[in-house]
Amino acid sequence: MSSVMECPVVRINPRELHIKDPHFYDEVYAPASRKREKDPKFVGIFGFPYSMIATIGHDLHRFRRGLLNNFFSKKSVVELSPMMHEKESKLMQRFEKAHTDKSVVQLDDAFAALTADLISQYSWGVSSGFLDDENFKNDIRQALNEISTFVHVNRFFPFLGTMLRAMPRWLLGKIRPGATAVLDMQDLVAQQSTAEKSTAKASRKTIFDALSDPSVPPAERSPRRLEDEGLIVVVAGTETTARTLTLAAFHLYQNKRLLLKLREELRPLMPTPTTENGVVNEAIRLSYGPIFRSTRVAPTESLTYKDLVIPPGSPVSMSGYFVLMDPGVFPSPETFKPERWMQATERGQNLNKYLVSFTRGSRICLVRSADFARPPSLALAELYMTIASFVRRFDMELYETTEENIRIYRELGIGQPKDGEFSVRVKVTNVIKE
Repeated sequence: MSSVMECPVVRINPRELHIKDPHFYDEVYAPASRKREKDPKFVGIFGFPYSMIATIGHDLHRFRRGLLNNFFSKKSVVELSPMMHEKESKLMQRFEKAHTDKSVVQLDDAFAALTADLISQYSWGVSSGFLDDENFKNDIRQALNEISTFVHVNRFFPFLGTMLRAMPRWLLGKIRPGATAVLDMQDLVAQQSTAEKSTAKASRKTIFDALSDPSVPPAERSPRRLEDEGLIVVVAGTETTARTLTLAAFHLYQNKRLLLKLREELRPLMPTPTTENGVVNEAIRLSYGPIFRSTRVAPTESLTYKDLVIPPGSPVSMSGYFVLMDPGVFPSPETFKPERWMQATERGQNLNKYLVSFTRGSRICLVRSADFARPPSLALAELYMTIASFVRRFDMELYETTEENIRIYRELGIGQPKDGEFSVRVKVTNVIKE
């Protein structure tokens, strides 16, 4: 029995194989030079059939991604720096006010307000304004939480999304109150798109401009497609980066020795502080990203795993969580250890290939760029800039927050703790003026 349980390959349904082996990940999630498609039976979990994340075919996905690639290039990220500095400075001002008022800050909400304001302005040309709200109210997070609670229902009943969308809003609010948050966000996406197109003078081209350009085939710029893609882009650009920042802050303020070490490295404005590299990578690892099994299909080639030949067209899945928590790759995987990244570099070991929080290959999360390990992707730029700012300027104490508030017990697309939702609360105890 034990030999069966230890087998890394499991047929979890009549159609699909699941493989638990971090060294095989790049075969399943291969680069664009090798065709990989999504399983039609899988994409229904997203509930947004016209978005890139739910696109099945390799060629259509490549076309849709190509419309947006330039917005997340190195050049575009560098051009975004003034906007990032503006949003980050506003958040630091909010932390200063919290110190003056002796108030409690919910860091996950604060960081999500930062990332949402940035990606919404980049996508729509108008900031969502969550950093200005007293409680960092965030409709994007509310929409994501609703999406995540329904992913397993969508997996088995993908038609429900279309049915619910057809209902009168008042009736839907009674049957499934949270769903109205998603539709409200899509309405906002549509409104911002219309406003952007009607503006006589646009300061710069937005993501919506690219999606709705007349050169794009009409079917690819339908209102429903713009709504689906627009919501997914802002959701993807909000929660995962915010969660990574929250995890970094939790572990830094829990471990004063690590905090002071990083602060000392940042003091002379080192271009790439060694400790910060480790903190960022470890926070990305333990943020996990989507933790559901994600299916890929190799339509034109057989995949070979050891002595097993998997025929073309077979759905194969892996879970990034198992890679990120594999003790053979990351010893004591549940422990936040930034030094593991420096030690791996000294040994000549490339741990970045196992940093799969945003998957890898041709379907890697767009906001994280084609090669997430090489800055500046939009996510990495936000992470390095924001961590450096709050570490240099603030002392914080965790408030009614323990490991249990961030420990993953439940899989709802993203990971959630045993009770409630992922959250970290702090009090700002000191503002460093030097």
